[in-house]
Amino acid sequence: MIKKAGFGGGCHWCTEAVFAALKGVLSVQQGWIASDGENDFFSEGVMIEFDTQIISYEVLIAIHLHTHSATSQHSMRGKYRSAVYTFSDADIAVAQQAINKLQKDFEQPIITKVLPYADFKLNREDSLNYYFSDPGRPFCETYINPKLKLLLEQFSEVTDSSKLGHL
Repeated sequence: MIKKAGFGGGCHWCTEAVFAALKGVLSVQQGWIASDGENDFFSEGVMIEFDTQIISYEVLIAIHLHTHSATSQHSMRGKYRSAVYTFSDADIAVAQQAINKLQKDFEQPIITKVLPYADFKLNREDSLNYYFSDPGRPFCETYINPKLKLLLEQFSEVTDSSKLGHL
């Protein structure tokens, strides 16, 4: 079954690269996501489509929490809201359960919010596929490569290592 999910937490270039490196993720759109209420402003993130026969929503959430500062209430949280954006009541329940279950992996409380998806704006064309268009950029080597190495170490069963042969 093909499903949608949204994730925000750090730089959308980083988040895009992480999800694009996974088996079962069919598409990744990088840009800005908004929810509703106090979270109705746009924050960097990605929208993905994934095949639940290959990768589960719970595993995607685990990867998301482990590849950004899911416990840090830093000064850039407005730009980098830590969130899982949902499309149904069932998604809300699964996401909250997954986060609660994963809390044991972290010393500090997870601050990642489960929020309803409201809107998305795609980034400029020249910023899309940022990492895979030139992985040798200093930004990629400094910030994205460590996240992708973590994928290879902790989530190897769902990481498409053929995309990461240069690491």
